[in-house]
Amino acid sequence: MKIDNFDKAILRLLQENSRLKSDSIAEQVGLSATACQRRIKRLRDMGAIEREIAVINPDLSTHQLTLIVQVVIERCHAEMLDRLTAQFLAEPEIQQCYNVTGAFDFLLIVTAENMTSYDRFTKRVFFDNPAIQEFTTTVVMENVKRGLELPI
Repeated sequence: MKIDNFDKAILRLLQENSRLKSDSIAEQVGLSATACQRRIKRLRDMGAIEREIAVINPDLSTHQLTLIVQVVIERCHAEMLDRLTAQFLAEPEIQQCYNVTGAFDFLLIVTAENMTSYDRFTKRVFFDNPAIQEFTTTVVMENVKRGLELPI
């Protein structure tokens, strides 16, 4: 995937605000609005822009708890790992899922309404799953920084 400095500048602006109009972007990057529109379409078509989402104020969510969960799995084969990954992908409470190296195998960012709902989640997802050896939960006290912008 080849992108030039204009594309990078456009992507940086769109990461901050995907609702920017092409004329505003064009003015900031030094291109015409038409050239910007063509580049944005090309960036979407080539998969450089995967999707555009609305970032909702967390105060509006019923899920007020954020938890960081470290998961250790039993020694397993590829098929079991694929099933576990598919299960994590299907769980709406799991906001982010990382397969990692080190002392644990997965790092999950989970949201829950309260500790009672998190307890139900752990029983359903972890305790009832023979592939899970153990898990450790850390409760987030304050979200200091939240974002998905990538350096380009």
